Amino acid sequence: MREVSPSIYILASGHYGTLYTGVTSNLLGRIIQHREGTFDGFTKKHGVKRLVWFELADTMEAAILREKRIKKWLREWKIALIERDNPQWEDLAIGLGLSPLA
Repeated sequence: MREVSPSIYILASGHYGTLYTGVTSNLLGRIIQHREGTFDGFTKKHGVKRLVWFELADTMEAAILREKRIKKWLREWKIALIERDNPQWEDLAIGLGLSPLA
């Protein structure tokens, strides 16, 4: 994976936990920010740190459009999207080189 690449991602607080959908040009860097709680907001408040789904886009414009669409989805649709490729809700950040969450 390129270091800088438009990405859409879903984080979870745990298996079937609180979900957060985001977009970034640097997925690894953004996941580190969420894990370390370097900025206040929804994910820090709710302990949402586990990367359970992500998708790369060709452009930031396409990534932002996809993120906006997913954010409007029902929770059940987001769960189906996650479970299509990650039925165990594993932390995909480990496969990208980050350490397991404590």
